[in-house]
Amino acid sequence: MNHKRVVITGMGTVNPLGHNVEEMWSGMLNSKLAPSPIELFDASTYPTTFAAQVKDFDFTAQVGAESAEKHKHAGRHGRFALGAARQAWDQSGLESCDTLDRSRMGVYLGSGEGNLDFGNFFALLIDAWKDGKIDSNIWPKLAYDRMDLYLEVEQESNMVVSHIAAEFDACGPGYNVLTACAASTQAIGEAFMQIRHGDTDVLITGGAHSMIHPLGITGFNRLTALSVRNDDIATSSRPFDLTRDGFVIGEGASILIMESYEHAKNRGAKMLAEIIGYGSSADAYRITDQDPEGDGAASSMRAALADAGVKTEDISYISAHGTGTKQNDQVETRAVKAVFGERAYKVPMSSVKSMMGHLIAAAGATELITCILALRDQVLPPTVNQISADPDCDIDYVPNVPRKSEVKVCLSNSFGFGGQNNSLILKAAD
Repeated sequence: MNHKRVVITGMGTVNPLGHNVEEMWSGMLNSKLAPSPIELFDASTYPTTFAAQVKDFDFTAQVGAESAEKHKHAGRHGRFALGAARQAWDQSGLESCDTLDRSRMGVYLGSGEGNLDFGNFFALLIDAWKDGKIDSNIWPKLAYDRMDLYLEVEQESNMVVSHIAAEFDACGPGYNVLTACAASTQAIGEAFMQIRHGDTDVLITGGAHSMIHPLGITGFNRLTALSVRNDDIATSSRPFDLTRDGFVIGEGASILIMESYEHAKNRGAKMLAEIIGYGSSADAYRITDQDPEGDGAASSMRAALADAGVKTEDISYISAHGTGTKQNDQVETRAVKAVFGERAYKVPMSSVKSMMGHLIAAAGATELITCILALRDQVLPPTVNQISADPDCDIDYVPNVPRKSEVKVCLSNSFGFGGQNNSLILKAAD
């Protein structure tokens, strides 16, 4: 089959390190640390009192007054996504493309659920609670009168897809995937496959998520997945370090414009990078634990390499999933060694989650953008907070400071709860 080449022509982000791509990249190259005490709700009595939050985000300034009014009911993560999408769209130059067939332009995201209206919901529960149960005679009227219809609708994880499709008149296919921390990498990979097979010409892809709310923090605390380093918040995210004690939850959105090479070339677009391979696998092990031998993660990387038609010797840099949990970092290191052999010690691999926290469904798309920037500037972002060496994590994690390096081909990994593994390979655009 004659596969089409697939390129990226636009990128945008709103995340804890910056409200656009260059702000984020500057933060990374200056080893900026995003974790801070939670401000979105009172978390003072929680085991974890901090997160990596998006602060001072001006939705109207990002998208314009008309669009802000049009999408005024969008959830927190939806607003981040619309801001990031506007950046990517403007960079792509598609607005001025007279030949754009919007029926062949779609949206494919890895987007999480919307923010819950906890205060109102709990007040309703209390008011309807009679004799140890919800009074069915009271609840319907209270719920009908006092619950926000739009907040209920925005709980559907595909609502962000709908907002973006409406904003840019994307009349082609609209998809959303929610495979936990691997979601946006999977969305990009499957968008890549759609274009490569000729099903669409353009896809707006990436991810969005915001779980910094009572349920999100409680759930991850109960799983013992979050760092509880409340006495040293700034350096609490420590991927691959011996003293790591869990990840730092973050939030945000990253969006990319992906096109067939022919479509981008014909309209004279500037191509930022080319996606050349995608691999996916399932651990089929446990709901929250990874396969301890890293077989699933290794399988995903091998599949991406085979799909791209490149060898391990061709990979210049690995963008690690690197969450900072004990198990993830050991398993990922083990998987990289299984795939790369002795070359694992020569290929630099870093985790930007050490600075920006874990953006959950939006993490993979954000990390792919850092790969594009590494290709552009020939600089590798660091894994900060490397304090004590872990004998089980003993390869080159680009410790603490960025590094000038020749970067030609990047591998970006995302591994999610439930054993979902996704890997992408990209190179600089010709």
